[in-house]
Amino acid sequence: MQSAEYWVGVGTLMISLGAGALSPLQTAIAEPVTVRYAEGLVHGFVELQTLGDKTIAWGETTQIVRGDRVTSRMVLRFTDGSLYDETTIFSQRGTFRLVRDHLVQKGPAFKQSMDRIIDSSNNEVTVRDKDKDGSERVRTDRLELPPDLANGLLFTVVKDIPSGAPGTTLSMVATTPKPRIVKLEITPQGSDPFSVGNIKRTATCFVVKIKVGGVAGIIAPLFGKQPPDLHIWVVESEAPGFVRFEGPLEADGPVWRIQMAPHAAFQSSR
Repeated sequence: MQSAEYWVGVGTLMISLGAGALSPLQTAIAEPVTVRYAEGLVHGFVELQTLGDKTIAWGETTQIVRGDRVTSRMVLRFTDGSLYDETTIFSQRGTFRLVRDHLVQKGPAFKQSMDRIIDSSNNEVTVRDKDKDGSERVRTDRLELPPDLANGLLFTVVKDIPSGAPGTTLSMVATTPKPRIVKLEITPQGSDPFSVGNIKRTATCFVVKIKVGGVAGIIAPLFGKQPPDLHIWVVESEAPGFVRFEGPLEADGPVWRIQMAPHAAFQSSR
């Protein structure tokens, strides 16, 4: 039996399992997150750092609304030329529902380049990557995608989870080597103080646990392959906002930090 592996993305998480059945938790029914704060227009800038505070990528986030559809995008451009680009389309009629998620990652910062599309309307998952011999391969699989699918939506839905909630369980598509549905457990873990200049605030820390079930889930910790917890900080107010994320971006990758960019450098010609 192969050991369990995982892949954790910024707006998405994917878990690669070896052989083994899924646990009852992974087949349990979960509910989409209720919309407490409707999403609107967004244009911001972020930075990606190591836990040693070294900036290795700069990013841009945008979000637009057309009718009942919201399109959000995060692009991270690494100093070594690598690229992480994720575009997510979702609806927010009462609850958040994923429509389509498109993730591209490539360059020396990643162990594997990949282009992956999750199409909820057609129940299809398409992955374009390279085989061991370097040849390109494209795979399209059909599976029943649940309404609480959270690929590409973590930063959005966490803002709408009350800090006093006991816990929230959502579904994710794991796409390597074969698409399957896994579960995430999201739990608020108290508040941490932070500051921006002389502005002092507190942010709620949400811990995201990736549940690997079946035999693969039992042996994962033995082989050091149990996915690490993700941490997402959200400032609560009438307009809640994302503050920080810590977690790996790919299988066996280092834990990195994403947060809002501290300042903009202007080059004025006046």
